[in-house]
Amino acid sequence: MKLFVPGRICLFGEHSDWAGGYRRINADLELGYTLITGTDQGVYAEVQPHPTSLVLSSTRPDGQRIGPTEIPMQAQALLEAAQEGGFWSYIAGVAYQVLTNYHVRGLAIDNYKTDLPMKKGLSSSAAISVLAARAFNRVYDLKLTVRGEMELAYQGEITTPSRCGRMDQGCAFGNRPVLMTFDGDRLDTAELQVKQDLHFVVVDLQSQKDTMEILNRLNRCYPFPDNPIQQGVQELLGPINKRIVGQAIDALTAADGPRLGELMVEAQAFFDRYATPACPEELTSPVLHQVLDYQPLKAHIWGGKGVGSQGDGTAQFIARSAADQQAVVEILQRDLGLPALPLTIRPGQQVRKAVIPAAGFGTRLFPASKATKKELFPIIDRDGIAKPAILLIVEEALEAGIEQVIIIVQEEDLADFRDFFSQQVSIENYNKLPRPFQDYARRLLDIGRRVSFVTQTTQQGFGHAVWCAKEAVGDEPFLLMLGDHIYRATGETSCARQLIDEYQQHGLSILGLRHTPEADIAAFGTVGGLWLDGDRGRLLNVTEFAEKPTADYARLNLRVPGLADDQYLTVFGQYIIKPQIFGIIEEHIVNNVRERGEIQLTSALDRLRREDGFLGLVMEGRRYDIGLPQHYLETLATFASPSYSRV
Repeated sequence: MKLFVPGRICLFGEHSDWAGGYRRINADLELGYTLITGTDQGVYAEVQPHPTSLVLSSTRPDGQRIGPTEIPMQAQALLEAAQEGGFWSYIAGVAYQVLTNYHVRGLAIDNYKTDLPMKKGLSSSAAISVLAARAFNRVYDLKLTVRGEMELAYQGEITTPSRCGRMDQGCAFGNRPVLMTFDGDRLDTAELQVKQDLHFVVVDLQSQKDTMEILNRLNRCYPFPDNPIQQGVQELLGPINKRIVGQAIDALTAADGPRLGELMVEAQAFFDRYATPACPEELTSPVLHQVLDYQPLKAHIWGGKGVGSQGDGTAQFIARSAADQQAVVEILQRDLGLPALPLTIRPGQQVRKAVIPAAGFGTRLFPASKATKKELFPIIDRDGIAKPAILLIVEEALEAGIEQVIIIVQEEDLADFRDFFSQQVSIENYNKLPRPFQDYARRLLDIGRRVSFVTQTTQQGFGHAVWCAKEAVGDEPFLLMLGDHIYRATGETSCARQLIDEYQQHGLSILGLRHTPEADIAAFGTVGGLWLDGDRGRLLNVTEFAEKPTADYARLNLRVPGLADDQYLTVFGQYIIKPQIFGIIEEHIVNNVRERGEIQLTSALDRLRREDGFLGLVMEGRRYDIGLPQHYLETLATFASPSYSRV
């Protein structure tokens, strides 16, 4: 298994993490607010289980190999290695914490590449700690959320001589911007989205600062101020920081580069005014200000400020464009001899394509399915128009913002589906249609231009059907909808749109879920997990997928906190899945990994969950099954009822 963890840069809110922690003692203090994002550089590793030890090796930037170093997977040996300090100590500290809390064996970790600068305020030690936590989590399926990995990494790092803050482990979120809120011992996180690329440059000032002395002096200002300087520091890290971070969130999500630049300049001015008097020896920062004020940079940037603990360590700029970003890097290196790294914050990858498997035979609806595919069975929609079921599904996908719909069909059925979406009725029949139906006939052809088809030559299971769309989907996340289910939201936002919105927010594969009584779960895919959104009970970190489990298995493994004893969460029938799923299914096909004789999707989803994470969303809506005669009748009756038309 290969892993990558980026570094972390604090865009706004330096020092407010530990300052907010003093609310344990002084509740009148303001909460700490910090805006962070991952860097484009980080730590790369290949990991695999080891029966007895922690086996560590690394490749330096100059190509020199270090290790392997072997540490017995024993508490005392790991603790001693952690407390020695140094590069391996962070992994040993995390391993010690894992061994203390979980039943695991060892790991072999080969850190084969690192392009993240060390000791430059970019949380390189935290990246290594998160890497170790993630490796144990995924190899041994500890079922930790990203927040859980962060906490494990933090506990592991403070087992070493390092004295990091909780903000550092924010690199666990990857390269997505995150708001972190600190209230005493409590940490809340919220992931943010940008509308378009934002271009930053991070520069190593190649100077000296004493971070421990900076922290020591600023901490003297808490929990209660004794003089105007200490009052100023609390004002800076409290109300001033709250306002600037709040405005920065608005500018960041709007991708307003000029405003972000203004806020950077303002934040630096306030830091110079209020923090520098508390530690003038380290925070006067002549090198930082020389670089921030360097005139040749002005035409290429919106603004800049210090990074991390501040002082003459690292600076950041926001550039006006990608070309300006490159120009800033070149000027810094050519004129000032300072190494600089580009950092680009990008919007999350858009979900542009939907996949709808419709290649099944329809055994349970035979002989009607011999006359026409079940996906073409008619349903009277809320607009009063009789539509084949597949059309309702396609319309929901397109209305949710999908650009292309890929329908998987059997080769002998291709003509029927293609003709429906691409052939106009004869002119004689067209003229017989009422005007609203003529309009709809033209709309149907417009829809058809966004529909394409993939054939499944042999029916080898749901997973195999999805794999058939690999080339059509490409390297993109995609919306997966079942061809024999119709979905209807109970509110204004469609079911597909609900999933897309959550995917854009969190960047993890996600599936729809619904509440199901224990008596029915043997017929459905079922998940276990932990809630991510407090008491709302909508967004779940999925910790296990189980295909049609027994009640006994579900009671032991699939309980979800807050649900009644006889209630579980089952698959709703809509997913947004990252493209890594195709490689996993292909492995199953090559190795003939089958369940009940078929290449299934559920086991591939569970592998993707382990390697990348998976969320579940309890849908605000219902699904209507047309795959069984009785369910088809119920769907027809529901869609025809007056109450449905008002939904």
